[in-house]
Amino acid sequence: MARYGMVIDLEKCLGCEACVTACVEENNVPYETGLRTQVHRVVTGKFPNVSTMYMHRICQHCEHPGCVSVCPTGASYVNEDGIVLIDYELCIGCKYCMVACPYLARYIHPERHTPDKCTFCVHRVKEGKLPACVETCPANARIFGDLDDPSSEVAKLVAENRAIPIGAEYGTRPKVFYIRPR
Repeated sequence: MARYGMVIDLEKCLGCEACVTACVEENNVPYETGLRTQVHRVVTGKFPNVSTMYMHRICQHCEHPGCVSVCPTGASYVNEDGIVLIDYELCIGCKYCMVACPYLARYIHPERHTPDKCTFCVHRVKEGKLPACVETCPANARIFGDLDDPSSEVAKLVAENRAIPIGAEYGTRPKVFYIRPR
């Protein structure tokens, strides 16, 4: 089994939000009510020394996900490839998972009235394809692969300590890593 993860290179990101649009289209996400992936512009410094970067917020597909441990029905679960998913048939919409997620990665889907989140496009991954956000990024700022395969680009970036997780202090062991801009 693979242990999938993603690296988001904040140095390369253009802020174009092609990843957001690809996710919306691929997963039929209502754009106006919540998003599985978000890109936030962060401006630092003081004039005239100002810099801009784009921070991405998605489900971190944690190895120890709080959202799974608090779910009373087992609707939130981790599949055999380490992808955190929601079984919408089992979900009762209690929102415990939303409260337990320190990354604020879930939102309420307006049609199902249940939490929703990034799935790493598991339906595409099963077919040997990349997640839609990765495939569409014009700057190649999102890298996806098996963290346990030492020859994969994602594993190499993590092994070199170029890509680091956010919120490591939460103890969730996220599998989404970020390369900070210089």
